[in-house]
Amino acid sequence: MHAAVERGLEVSSLWDAELRKELPVGVEVFDAHTHLGDDIDGMKGRSEELLGIMDRYDVSRAFMFCMDEPDRHPSFSAANDRTLAAAERSQGRLIPFVRLDLAESPIEEARRCLERGARGIKLHPRAQRFLLDDKRLAPVFEIASEYRVPILIHGGRGLPPIADDLGRLVEAYPETQLVIAHAGIADLARLADNFAGKAGVFFDTSVWSPVDLLDFYRQISPEQVVYASDYPYGQQPSSLLIALRTARAAGFGDAEVRAMLAGSANRIADGEPPLEPTAPRGSDVLSQPMVFARIHGYLSMATSLLWLRQPDTFGVLGLALNACEERSGQAEELERMREMLVAARDLWQSLPDIDDETERLRAGRLTFKLLHLADIVAVTGGLGIAPDGNGRPGPPRVRAAS
Repeated sequence: MHAAVERGLEVSSLWDAELRKELPVGVEVFDAHTHLGDDIDGMKGRSEELLGIMDRYDVSRAFMFCMDEPDRHPSFSAANDRTLAAAERSQGRLIPFVRLDLAESPIEEARRCLERGARGIKLHPRAQRFLLDDKRLAPVFEIASEYRVPILIHGGRGLPPIADDLGRLVEAYPETQLVIAHAGIADLARLADNFAGKAGVFFDTSVWSPVDLLDFYRQISPEQVVYASDYPYGQQPSSLLIALRTARAAGFGDAEVRAMLAGSANRIADGEPPLEPTAPRGSDVLSQPMVFARIHGYLSMATSLLWLRQPDTFGVLGLALNACEERSGQAEELERMREMLVAARDLWQSLPDIDDETERLRAGRLTFKLLHLADIVAVTGGLGIAPDGNGRPGPPRVRAAS
């Protein structure tokens, strides 16, 4: 194993212990957004790996559906069959959703898979190239209402505004529970206007930016939030850590954290009515140490370069590392970030020397994981989420808006 890879794995594994310190004692975790299969973008999700991750991080169940597969035509039928088979092998841990293409017999495919045991419907308007005003969506909501299964819809990057059209569908089919993926960041303000406080409409936490989640929590009821990793795109322990730390910073109490991590998703999966939404938590002002804001800015630039498979020609990681040398009452957090950034820098520099394409991709994902963990700490580390006597985070110090 390459030395930089070995060191990166060692540093990232230390955060498993940090995560366990911050999880409520005996908490259950339910992952509301996972994929299996082979995406046309090259990403792969494997049931053995997913179940292994679930075992390692005490995840009891997960909603699961196929990716945008090379053999998606016609109707995602072959991929949906693989989804159903993987769910059966998992003995109830993976809860299968049927993925639909509105252009290829969506109602027939939905009914076929729902009759065979699918327990939800997945829609991806960006990948399958449809808008939310498409008349073919109404029959999908109708069949979800008929079978009393939820719909999970992509709400992340690459979409035009979706809130108003989605609102009309929810109004027309009020019995259909809806999960909007990626915290609805594609149209968050309008989605919040339409759905905040709306029982039966949920949002999952699978985003990269902790700032996005802080903004999201202040607009959406805690009872409408479900934890999600977006495996294999999202990785652990960062997927759990980002949801947990930002929720604590927003002011979630222990019961609300437990509902986010499993309680609300369990109710969806088990066909139980949703809890009545309460008021959102959090503030519309983020106050943090200036050095942490600098590091977050540099890591945002670094991540863009890494996603594009470019070298760090701007030296942004060097700037982040220099910022970690400041000491302003946050020495411990800065040192932890520095350790991750040194490992990420060495990994990033080693990528051209890794000949095997598969190993190079894995090393690249490990580099991203380290940058992501460091960014979570950069955004949340100065917000006063210090462990209490039980090892759980205490009250946040997020300044309220004036």
